[in-house]
This record gives sequence, C-alpha cells and structure tokens, in this order.
Amino acid sequence: MKFVDEFRDPKLIRQAAQEIRRLANPDRHYRLMEVCGGHTHAIYRFALQDVLPPNIELVHGPGCPVCVLPMGRVDDGLSLARDHGVILAAFGDMMRVPGRTGSPLEHKARGADIRMVYSPLDALKLARENPDREVVFFAIGFETTAPSTALTLRAARQLGVRNFSVFCNHVTIIPAIRAILDSPDMRVEAFIGPGHVSTVIGCRAYEFICRDYGKPLVTSGFEPLDVLQSIVMILRQLEEGCARVENQYARVVPWEGNLPALRAMAEVFELRPFFEWRGLGFISQSALRIRDDYADWDAERRFSMPGVRVTDPKAAQCGEVLKGVLKPHQCKLFGRECTPEHPIGALMVSSEGACAAYYNYAMRKSDAVAV
Repeated sequence: MKFVDEFRDPKLIRQAAQEIRRLANPDRHYRLMEVCGGHTHAIYRFALQDVLPPNIELVHGPGCPVCVLPMGRVDDGLSLARDHGVILAAFGDMMRVPGRTGSPLEHKARGADIRMVYSPLDALKLARENPDREVVFFAIGFETTAPSTALTLRAARQLGVRNFSVFCNHVTIIPAIRAILDSPDMRVEAFIGPGHVSTVIGCRAYEFICRDYGKPLVTSGFEPLDVLQSIVMILRQLEEGCARVENQYARVVPWEGNLPALRAMAEVFELRPFFEWRGLGFISQSALRIRDDYADWDAERRFSMPGVRVTDPKAAQCGEVLKGVLKPHQCKLFGRECTPEHPIGALMVSSEGACAAYYNYAMRKSDAVAV
C-alpha cells in the first residue's frame, strides 16, 4: 500500500478486526502497551478500541517526551528567560506545559522573551539575527529529535556562533521501557513498539525485551491498519508461545536504524548518570547531556539554574497514567480542574499526551453518544 486512504480502508479494517477476534483467546485477557504517544492518539482518534474484542486492553506508556519531563526542569528553563534575560526558544508543545509558577506562554505574557520555533535551526537563526543577545534552545524529545539538536550544535560550532546554547532535556526510550518492565505494579504481555523513535534507533535495540523478559514487541506505524496489523502480529506470537521483535513499519523504519543520525548523536551527546522522569523517578543512563567538546554551547554550564526538584500537584495522577496503571479518565482532576484549556499536568498539554487524546476523542465521543 502506498497512500493514506489505503491504510484507512474500512473493508481492510474489518478484515483485520476479524482476524484479531479469531486469534484472541476468549478465556485470556491481553494487556498491550503502546509506547508512543502518537499511537495513543491514533487509537483514540480512529476509535480502534471499539473494533477490538473486550479482552484486549490497550495501555498507554511513557512515550510522550513533554509528558515525562519533571516540573523542575521546566522551571529551570524558565529561569533562563527570567533571571538571565536570554531569548528562550522552544517547540510549540512546550509553550503551555505548566511549571511551578506558570507555563512558558504565561511567562511570555509577563514580559519574558520566549519564542516558539519549529526546529533548533530556527533558534540558531535567532542567535545570528540577534548577536547582542543570548539565545537558548529548550531541547526536548526522545531519539527522534535529538539528531536535529546535535546537527544544530555542530553547525553553531562550525559557524562560530557564540551567543547560542542548548538546554538539553533529550531522553532515551530503552531505559524507560526497562523501568516499566521492572515495575512491580505493571503487567503487560506485549508492546506496540514506537514508530518515531525507531526511525532513528531501529529495531535491534528492543531485542532485550524478548530475550530478558519474554515479551513480544512489534514496531508499528500510525495509521489504523498499521496498529491493527501490529496487534495481529503480536497475537500470533502469543499464540505460538514465542517472543521476538518484528517490524510492521518496515516502509519507514530500518532494522539497524539511521546510522548517520546515530553518529551525529554520539559525537555531540553522552549519557547522563541519572535523570528524573515524571512518574518513573530517577532512571540511570536514561537521558543525554552535551559532551565536553561542545561545552561552550551547553546552557547548563553557561548559566546558573535553580535545579530544584518540584513535585506535581498532589491531586494530579500524571505518574500513574504514564506508567499505564490508571486510564486518563480515572485521574481525579481529569476533565474537571484539568482540561486542555487549563492544564494542570503535561499529559493534557502535549499533542502526544494520553490525557489530551482521551479528552479530545474518547470523551467527546461518549458525550455525543449520550446526547
């Protein structure tokens, strides 16, 4: 298949759903975790749960980089604009993520110079256009976006742009999956593997999940038939009693990953000993920091930041939702105090957040049915 409408063909979707019902043992309950926030939105947007048998439960994982960023790191970034007078450049997803004293958008309204950019190269361009100002790019994302940050840092050094630096918050997906598997309150039988991250790191990186934990993983695309075919592939493995990594998204994801992107990351970044994740706590070797060779462009070395740990509001249950322990609607604040217009947790803000997906699709659908 080559075109989007083919991946949304109702006839093929019915056939895939029928195959899933045939493969699913009615006496068994299946809990499958989709790691990527993009999959969560696809599942809700296309109401894929409605075509699955009731004994297949889809659980949301920590695949949204904005959602897993702890509030303290948001405050650290905001301190750059507030205390040091820099131009802080950030992706659109970050603009409404709440810190302890408000979101970047709210700080911008109070006078801080915070600007939305579409790529780190836009931030570098800002620095070249404003040579008398310091420009800091608030870097965030899994391995999907880390290569573009690495290439921008390389370009900054080659061009000799000295008023540009990066506040690095890039995280890596493998330690997060391992933390989920080691969590005593998390029970999943298989994983719908992340599509975006896998375009960079490939599929081989997931083999430990099958080898060490006996769980199948199928890397999936984001269209309805992609997700349903991935579930078919998982059920076939479970029926055979085996566990292996399979690549449903082979039209985009190379098995070995994007080697030039991986080389760029290795040149610019190294692993942090520890990094805090919202909902998962501190995970060793789970995030990237800028190497010494690029220290002149590392905002954490150039500027002092509070570095204070900030806990989420007590009533918010972002951590439980991120780990798949709770569904979004089971959070006490969901749809009441916490909405996309007035988010309390990051999961309600991001375009990949599980709470935003449930609110925008599943909740509105149930409201429409009630009417």
